[in-house]
Amino acid sequence: MARLLLPLLLSGALAVQAQNLTAEQRAADLRMLAALYAKQYGPYEWKRDVIGFDLYDLRPWLERASTMSDDIEFLDLLVEYVAALDDAHDVVSFPFTFSASLPFTADLYDGRALIDSVTRSALPVTEYPIQIGDELVSVDGVSVQEWIRILWKYSIAANPRSTARNAVARITSRSQSRIPWAFRIGDTAEVVIRHQNGELRTYRIAWSKSGMPVTEAGRLPSPFERASRAGRAASILDYEDSLAPWQRPLAELLEARIDETSMAVLNPGLRPIFALPQGFQTRLAGNAATDSFTSGWWSAGGLRIGFLRIPNMSPALGTTAALQQFDREIEWMEQNTDGLVIDIMRNPGGSVLYVENLCQRLIPYVFRSIGFELRPTAAEVASFGATLEAARRSNLPEPVIAGYEGRYRDVLAAYRENRGRTGPISLTQPSLWLEPARTVYTKPIVVLIDEFSASGGDAFAATLQDNGRALLVGMRTMGAGGNVVDRNGTWYAEASTRVTRSLMSRRYDVSTPEFPPTPYIENVGVRPDVELDYMTRDNLLQNGRPFVEAFTAIAVDHIRRNR
Repeated sequence: MARLLLPLLLSGALAVQAQNLTAEQRAADLRMLAALYAKQYGPYEWKRDVIGFDLYDLRPWLERASTMSDDIEFLDLLVEYVAALDDAHDVVSFPFTFSASLPFTADLYDGRALIDSVTRSALPVTEYPIQIGDELVSVDGVSVQEWIRILWKYSIAANPRSTARNAVARITSRSQSRIPWAFRIGDTAEVVIRHQNGELRTYRIAWSKSGMPVTEAGRLPSPFERASRAGRAASILDYEDSLAPWQRPLAELLEARIDETSMAVLNPGLRPIFALPQGFQTRLAGNAATDSFTSGWWSAGGLRIGFLRIPNMSPALGTTAALQQFDREIEWMEQNTDGLVIDIMRNPGGSVLYVENLCQRLIPYVFRSIGFELRPTAAEVASFGATLEAARRSNLPEPVIAGYEGRYRDVLAAYRENRGRTGPISLTQPSLWLEPARTVYTKPIVVLIDEFSASGGDAFAATLQDNGRALLVGMRTMGAGGNVVDRNGTWYAEASTRVTRSLMSRRYDVSTPEFPPTPYIENVGVRPDVELDYMTRDNLLQNGRPFVEAFTAIAVDHIRRNR
């Protein structure tokens, strides 16, 4: 650890000479950030009572800020304050461009940091005989476990397993927009690898750097310039609950693995992270230019099993085109398969309305969607009111108008209360109860989930489970349980943030070992009906074959039991 701290302390000493923020400015920024969350953060009581963090208790944070003489250290404090919420949606970021990465990646398999991609153009095998499946032991004299501790607050993902995996990814890929001190590295890193034969070897590997580091806050901040870049206030019908690119668990690591020989992309986001079963017949190949999904079918146990991968809830081709494509696939699957496997592993979320639309095509009866307990602002009171007025002007059916009236009354009442929050309401519909679509799948469904099925991925899994529609297989989802809006976080430090506006509320309370019985998804996640872990060394080395064989057997059994 001393080998890490020495360059950090020396770099910090240099920054002290050029620091610009005064104690008063730092206090103002902290209060501004706290006030933003005090006004708008939906899960406050949940975090206070269950997670154990009270964002209103600003005194210790102000005391720490008053003793700092380094701007970078203060920016790090802002990150830590929001990270204490343990909320996957809520992070602090900065308008910095510097980033650095090493030409390999690692992730946690069987609890160990194993290499899962290598850039051979930078690490030729003759000089660097690092192979997929080798173990990363340390970087710059700091063990992987200690790096996980150091990088934890920059990697928050609502549950410990997700956060630890994020932290391991950040050992080899660091961005100053999220890690203020990321620029404090040398030109090379000392990397210790345990090869699969047990041999420990040390390598000196060059960092690939881009962008310009920022070592201090701006001396003359311009509120007018910052205001011109302020995020828009989303319409209530346009809410999204996704993770922004800079919030995702290093999207390039989640959505793409690089073949160590050919440098070909093995797993772009549209494709599953595992090799598809032997004999798989492809319908949609997961081509980003034309497909919103990967789909096809294979035979097992005398059954024809359909497969659909939903990579995210914000399709690049647009919602209308994606739903048209989904309808075609569902219609074909209904006519030609005995059951369906839906893959939402590593799905980072997206549009609330899109999630509901997908569920309407998979649940062939009236069902309850996910509710949102919203912390309303004046803008939301106005937005819900405008929706109600539009419904009245359009002479919509009385039950529809009554639904909009009920939502509006709930929002207005919560707005008038002291830190009021609505009951579970729909952000997109007059009611939480939805009818199936014209094209709907009626046969048994298995849904694959993991700890990076987040936000809209959480909601999708919960909706199907709550309404008895699918067997969930995999690992507990992330627990990113609310809708979010982008906000300017501070003026002086020029931080941006995202604020969770609500708590997703399920149809029923769920009991788990870690939390009291609750309908909330935040931190709790959605638990699988059958636990099956992809993150094993065998799956890494065999392109997921053991995982595929296991979920295929589970799907065959489920289909036979429910035909």
